[in-house]
Amino acid sequence: MSSNPVRATESGVTANTTAARGRLQIFSTCPSSLTHPENYLDRVKQVSRWSERAGCTGMLIYTDNTLVDPWMVAQVVVENTGLLAPLVAVQPAYMHPYSAAKMAATIGFFYERRIFFNMVAGGFKNDLLALNDQTPHDGRYKRLVEYTLIMLRLLESRAPVTFEGEFYRVRNLQLNPRMDPALIPGVLVSGSSEAGMRAAREMGAIAVKYPEPPEQCAAAADPSQACGIRIGIVARETGQEAWNVAEARFPEDRKGQLTRQLATKISDSTWHKRLSELGNSADGRGAYWLHPFENYQTNCPYLVGDYDTVAAELARYIAGGYGTFILDIPAAQEEFDHIRAVFRQAAGADVP
Repeated sequence: MSSNPVRATESGVTANTTAARGRLQIFSTCPSSLTHPENYLDRVKQVSRWSERAGCTGMLIYTDNTLVDPWMVAQVVVENTGLLAPLVAVQPAYMHPYSAAKMAATIGFFYERRIFFNMVAGGFKNDLLALNDQTPHDGRYKRLVEYTLIMLRLLESRAPVTFEGEFYRVRNLQLNPRMDPALIPGVLVSGSSEAGMRAAREMGAIAVKYPEPPEQCAAAADPSQACGIRIGIVARETGQEAWNVAEARFPEDRKGQLTRQLATKISDSTWHKRLSELGNSADGRGAYWLHPFENYQTNCPYLVGDYDTVAAELARYIAGGYGTFILDIPAAQEEFDHIRAVFRQAAGADVP
């Protein structure tokens, strides 16, 4: 997190640890239209401004069959901030790669702003079946690679693009408006499965995991492969204060627990099944907390505790080679102050 990022790729905390590679990129997450339907537009504007003031690189915008269109949300984000980069979830089942490239190029043309793509291979099984998408798990990642390569070639090339693949074929396809090379989108993709990691390497994308506890989370094996994690953080000056906040925000919910159990049964996502296994085998309460995931209140692990404890856990992820962090939906603006404190401590960065 930086007080004055020049470009989306240049914002973030500067890590001084020898194991960390380059600058950290920190993304917030946009609220869901399911949880704030009455005042959703105002809420998006509010969280966008919070995220930009905190110096975040960008903000993740989800997509699935139940949510509003992420590209329209991205336009709201761009129109209400000066530098924050929308991280737009892109699912091949929803649009052709030409359409997604056209959207990114149009945002660049209108606003001179960069975006990021969060490439989505799967989703809720029933959503995919409703769209008659019966492609198996690993096949969806192969399709995602083709999709992403077409998008990037259209955005980067000044000549017509021809591509012959298993899932997509285009011939002499040219994109207008053309994109400023400085605004070419960054790409992120889930790297929790072997298929996801292969796809990340082929696309040149950042591989993002829903991490295990730091002591169990394998270090990024390939130094040339950029990696990140999706995590929530509740940190305060004392551990008791942090846990009071966390437990009040995420109370036990039996209905949510049953919904999570059902979702695990029907999901073919590697990360979903692994987090469920970790939750079932958890013994006691440490800084790594899966309670919100188990109660279907969010989809990522949390780190909870005093500043020293949470910073130490973050430092272990950073030392393992994880340089991109996607934070959970912020509950309030003040959360960014606490998060800044632990990242500053974990990364040895001078963050205002």
